Amino acid sequence: MDVHGTVAEGFEPVRDAFAGNFGLLGDRGAAVAVYRDGHRVVDLWGGARDFDGDAGEVPWEHGTAQIVRSATKGVAAAVLLLLRQRGELDLDAPVGDYWPEYKAAGKERTLVRQLLAHRAGVPVLDRPLTPAEAADPDLGAAAVAAQAPVWEPGTDHGYHAQTYSWLTGELVRRVTGRTVGEWIADEIAGPAGAELWLGLPAAEQARVGRVGPVAAPETAGALRTRPKRAVSEAYADPGSLTRRAFGAISPLPDENDPGYRAAALPASNGIATADGLARFYASLIGEVDGGRRLFTPETVELARTEQSAGPDRVLVVSTRFGLGYMLHGSASPLLSPASFGHPGRGGALAFADPESGIAFGYVTNGFRKSVTADPRAQALVRAVRTALS
Repeated sequence: MDVHGTVAEGFEPVRDAFAGNFGLLGDRGAAVAVYRDGHRVVDLWGGARDFDGDAGEVPWEHGTAQIVRSATKGVAAAVLLLLRQRGELDLDAPVGDYWPEYKAAGKERTLVRQLLAHRAGVPVLDRPLTPAEAADPDLGAAAVAAQAPVWEPGTDHGYHAQTYSWLTGELVRRVTGRTVGEWIADEIAGPAGAELWLGLPAAEQARVGRVGPVAAPETAGALRTRPKRAVSEAYADPGSLTRRAFGAISPLPDENDPGYRAAALPASNGIATADGLARFYASLIGEVDGGRRLFTPETVELARTEQSAGPDRVLVVSTRFGLGYMLHGSASPLLSPASFGHPGRGGALAFADPESGIAFGYVTNGFRKSVTADPRAQALVRAVRTALS
């Protein structure tokens, strides 16, 4: 597999690991980017643009973008934290102060920070939305506003896999009068110079590859892992919180459909290049070449201050969350305990590590069954750690 792009001196282990992902771990097409102290030190891509394509026919190019699933959540969280930074949103206010319809069915005292930290108690919908309904922000907002929580808000945590879209999206719309996709374009992607979109414009559709499922190759040998029995059982049980949370949109959307890509679902359908994700996180923690810093040091500390930890009622394994960001831990290993970011189910990963000045972004067109710790992304994170040692 030909690997294209550049690495700065000392970061050669990342290139080796990236090449190895194709040979050992079954990557079809992917890209990785790393910034250090605001300067890009890794920019690599390779393979086919489409998961079901031929690299010789339609190769992955510099600037190829992909859907990044839940890695979108880290961008959505930044919107709410920036609104707090500007004095437009109080994290300790009830959500209902901004969104009166949300004060229903036992959710009157849910705080904004609980919503960000997956403590709101509404990871499921009693009636799942169709893909068309899910793309309608009014219908999605009405569904979560009417939903009764499955635990008392603030008393426990569980991953809001799909409902995070309407919880965050409607809160942004009530506070700003703009959709979350518009806000990201105007206040995050533009100022940071980052190639990422929530609600893909028609003019950008041609650069986005097709995504799909890929199996772990037999050659991975010992690198193949078996989930714990409790996790397997939770995903197999249609009545479990796990299945219901991931099934809040049913049937599952066609992620290659231009209509779905044009929708704005901040939990799941952001589109980005690897460089766009890495540059976004670099802009959260410092100045970036050609871009603007977004978070103050105080907001960085807010983002990575632990809000939730322990057994996750949806993911079953133990997870750690700050304000909208996954934190370093066994379920989602990042670069160090200082890191904060978000994976995308089955592949993508993006995060910042303020102590080392590293910002990282990886995107792929082949989604595996992993939820929070994809082996390909983890191989690259280990390589970055090696480069820094």
